Parts: sequence; C-alpha cells; structure tokens
Amino acid sequence: MVVGTVTIKTEEEIELIRESAMLVGRALGEVSRLLEPGISTLKLDQVAEECIRDHGGIPAFKDYKQSPVDAPFPGTLCVSVNEEVVHGFPLADKFLVDGDIVAVDCGVFMNGYYGDCAYTFGIGEVVSKKLRLMKVTNEALYKGLEKAVEGGFLGDVSHAIQFHVESHGYSVVREMVGHGIGSKLHEPPEVPNYGRKRSGLKLVEGMTLAIEPMVNLGRRKIVVESDGWTIRTSDRSPSAHYEHTIVVRKDQCEILSSHEFIVNQI
Repeated sequence: MVVGTVTIKTEEEIELIRESAMLVGRALGEVSRLLEPGISTLKLDQVAEECIRDHGGIPAFKDYKQSPVDAPFPGTLCVSVNEEVVHGFPLADKFLVDGDIVAVDCGVFMNGYYGDCAYTFGIGEVVSKKLRLMKVTNEALYKGLEKAVEGGFLGDVSHAIQFHVESHGYSVVREMVGHGIGSKLHEPPEVPNYGRKRSGLKLVEGMTLAIEPMVNLGRRKIVVESDGWTIRTSDRSPSAHYEHTIVVRKDQCEILSSHEFIVNQI
C-alpha cells in the first residue's frame, strides 16, 4: 500500500528490514570494541565491512552516489570526527586521538532491503561539554521516536527533537535529514529534525523511517569539504549524530535497529 509517496510495508518486509538493521548494529558493535586512541578510521571501516559480508550483507554506503555525476562514497562507514557532522571518509592516515568524539554511521543491504543506524562514541578522556552534547543528542533521538506513532504527524517527531536540543542550548542541523527506508536506502518521506507540531505527513502503521538527529554544540550552519562528501560545522564546533531504523506502530514505534551490541555506551 502507498500513502502519498510513502510505501507502507508488510510484516514480511518489516522483518527483512529488521534483519538488515540488526546487522548494522552488529557491525557497530564490532567497531565499538576497537575504539581507542591511535586507531585509523580505515581499520574501523575494514572491520565493519568484514562483519557485514560474513553475515551475508552488502555495505549499503560503499560506492553510493549522491547523483550520477558525483564521485561514489569510498567506504562502508561514514566516520565523522569532532566538527565533522556526517559523511566523513574512513582513511588510512586519519587516526583517532584522546578526547575525540566520532560519529559512526553504517548501512546494510540484505535480502532486498536496507537497514541504517548511527552512534557517536567518545575516545579516551572526553571533556564534559562533548559528553553532554552526546547525551542530549541521544536523548533527542528517543524524544522523536516517542512521537512516531500512528495518527501523529511527522512534524510531531521533528518538533520533539528540535525542542529537546534547543532547550539545552544546542542547534539542529537543518540541511541534513532522516528518511524513509525499505527496498531503497533513501525513500520518502524526508524526516527533518526541526518542525511544528501537527504538521506534515500523517503517520500510518507500517511506515519505516530512519530517524537521525544531527546536533551541533555551536551554530547550526554547515559547510561541505572539498571531497564533496564530508559535512562539517562552519564554526568548527563539535557535532553528534545518532540514528535508528524504526517502524510506525499504533501505540509506540518499534525500533528495528539496535545499539545493544555497542560496548562503552554513554
């Protein structure tokens, strides 16, 4: 069934999305065990790809193109450090250092369906202002998930995220948004992390969404680096990013991805 431009998934499709999303969680869990000062982001990428392929999946981000004329994304993971918001390249000479925060975003394609999930980690001894940013961003994700129920509106999800973030003095990135997910990695609708209550698309059970607040310690403005992919804060303030793949249900959403495999969570 299709509501507007949004495909409502069957229970069989939802289970296939869950399998892909759970494999993302397993890959993030493997990555989390390696996080320490001195490790290269390319090593993290290699471990995640091996985990995904060993379990029958395909890395969803690797060779993904934003448009037919753009260069493809080179890695399995988006590894975004400190002021990098999203889409950071995993590189052999990009090493994590004590005090960094690093957002790791991963996608899997398996059995015809996608899963998507992200988590921000602290490396070594992280200063309190960064830890607080991470905590509030993670809380904002779950504030949004509370509103992802049948009969509500997409704007309810967006407003809940924005209100929580801004009430703590942080800013929401507006150019980068969450999305529908299913047989394509990015499906309608877009899921902004800011908005008005009771606005936008009315939510229906069976809608599958990737909800992902991206939150800056400083101002919300962002810039694109020369590689054409990496997004960073314009004022170079730290940024945090968390994401779950979910399905809209009648009383509360069902989270299809998982952060439970991750060690050393905030």
